[in-house]
Amino acid sequence: MIPIDSTQALGAALRAARKQLGLTQADLALAAGVGVRFVVDLEAGKPTVRLEQVLRVIDALGGRVRLDGLAGAPAETTRHGA
Repeated sequence: MIPIDSTQALGAALRAARKQLGLTQADLALAAGVGVRFVVDLEAGKPTVRLEQVLRVIDALGGRVRLDGLAGAPAETTRHGA
């Protein structure tokens, strides 16, 4: 698991995952149903991206969001769109 504590850390993690999968930014944008500019901004750590689109990109990369340490949070996580 990768700890994410900033928009820059999230962008770097998603960029690394995309490259590991051999995808271009355009490939990822198409798979996630978002614009290429969104992927560029997300990977650059832009702090004003839309959460719904971020979750679509994470899902397109085969990832999932998991929150740890939150009081009252459900123990089980679900994949976006599932």
